[in-house]
Amino acid sequence: MTKTGRLAGKRALITAAGQGIGRATACAMAAEGAEVFATDINEDALATLATEAGITTFTIDVLDCDSVTAGVKQADPHILFNCAGFVHHGTIFEATEDEWNFAHDLNVRSMFWTSRAVLPAMLKRGTGSIINMSSVASSVIGAPNRFIYGVTKAAVIGLTKSIASDYVDTGVRCNAICPGTVMSPSLQDRLAATGDYDKAEKAFIARQPMGRFGKAEEIAALAVYLGSNDSAFVTGQAINIDGGWSGQPADQDRSQLAIMNWPQSVYTPILLSKQ
Repeated sequence: MTKTGRLAGKRALITAAGQGIGRATACAMAAEGAEVFATDINEDALATLATEAGITTFTIDVLDCDSVTAGVKQADPHILFNCAGFVHHGTIFEATEDEWNFAHDLNVRSMFWTSRAVLPAMLKRGTGSIINMSSVASSVIGAPNRFIYGVTKAAVIGLTKSIASDYVDTGVRCNAICPGTVMSPSLQDRLAATGDYDKAEKAFIARQPMGRFGKAEEIAALAVYLGSNDSAFVTGQAINIDGGWSGQPADQDRSQLAIMNWPQSVYTPILLSKQ
């Protein structure tokens, strides 16, 4: 049976697809006709996708270059969605060398490896879309207590724009998605760690310009667009999808400080798909 949809005939490789935005995007791309290769380091999380039509699952450790190379060879994607990442908490004074190195390895270097691995086949075909997960907490705005995270996500925007510029006339496009606060397993963990989930959730929602969190499915819809031919004239862009957060005055950004001042212990790097 011939597949239909905006992504019919395309293969999509997604990292950190076990939960949250990655999982929502895997399902959304499959629904639009793509042959999806959903990957994660967490086999248990991937198991929930194993029965979904149009989705093949396997593990990739994006901190291991050989694992990345093997995964890209297996998928041979037309679309790459770099979704793996981690949120570290704190200012420059709380940042440790280990956290700095881990964040750059996961949030930036992994995208360097995956992008470098997919580009030769994309260039040979004369078509391809690389989608990188960044954040409005980057070079877009400076978010309180997000020093390491903001630095790495700003680097993702630089990486995105550089790839887009180098291959602008080849049919290969590269864009970044910059979400605001999205309801996800990661956010739920952080809210729970405050000791009063309901109170923290209400306080955080009160600070959202639209009065709610973003949904993983909303980010997934943008990823589908960027992977499809509908966005054929879009490259080198860092697209904000943040419920208006980046459009608020700088002094309102500071109102996020109290709720973002959570214990460092919340951020123990266990799952690479918690974004």
